[in-house]
Amino acid sequence: MRARNLAEPFPTVSLDADAMAAARAMAAERLPGLIVCGDDGRPYTVLPGSQVLNFIIPKYVQDQPGLARAFDERASDELSTKLAHHTVRDMVPKAAEADELPVVDPDATAIEVAAVMARMHSPIAAVIDGDRVLGAITVSRLLTHFLP
Repeated sequence: MRARNLAEPFPTVSLDADAMAAARAMAAERLPGLIVCGDDGRPYTVLPGSQVLNFIIPKYVQDQPGLARAFDERASDELSTKLAHHTVRDMVPKAAEADELPVVDPDATAIEVAAVMARMHSPIAAVIDGDRVLGAITVSRLLTHFLP
């Protein structure tokens, strides 16, 4: 099966989109991430949910997970406030740090899509025709194809 047949409509956000709104959209739709488009409207990167968590969870807690127990429910609820007054641009790697995009062309096979996603540790592969995003393939969609 080709990527064009596996792709599903998928939301995109701009680099200047509100970080809180992007995270809420991800949560509301139960998406593993979002496709981020650059200032030129072309795909820039994929923002996985894990990157949002990386942004809001303090580094010292990530380094020492046992410290997370020191956060009570009120304190953990306040972590989301870190998204306030930030944009998606603040959460994604800088262009120089992004070596490759998790994108495939419409004629890519399911195995090619899986290889891109596995190599890049991305839960989403954007299906791109030229500069246009046709949709995306999620890990769950791909696994459904491989595991009927």
